[in-house]
Amino acid sequence: QVQLDEFGGGLVQVGGSLRLSCAASGRTISRYTMGWFRQAPGKEREFVAAISWSGGITKYADSVKGRFTISRDNAKNTVYLQMNSLKPEDTAVYYCAVEQSTLRVGVGEHDYDYWGQGTQVTVSS
Repeated sequence: QVQLDEFGGGLVQVGGSLRLSCAASGRTISRYTMGWFRQAPGKEREFVAAISWSGGITKYADSVKGRFTISRDNAKNTVYLQMNSLKPEDTAVYYCAVEQSTLRVGVGEHDYDYWGQGTQVTVSS
């Protein structure tokens, strides 16, 4: 069993930055793909970014490409999401997730096996 705890959400103005952290416990996630998803009010949860176990492969949703960066520190069992140039449409609850695969970097919810509780990000205009 893997427990994921997200940190770093909050209120930020348009154009600002936030860095989300996701700390894993219960089992090392160093050999697994990690992902970030988000869910805005009244919308379905959507893919944001994912990173392979080594960090060698990253994937991003088109809506965040060039503004968000996913990274990981396997020694700390932690994955990060650096969010720059934030827009009001980035407002959502952000979730991190583990895909128990060393080969695949999934972009669908069904690819992931464990989820955190989420952290709220609000971008004010």
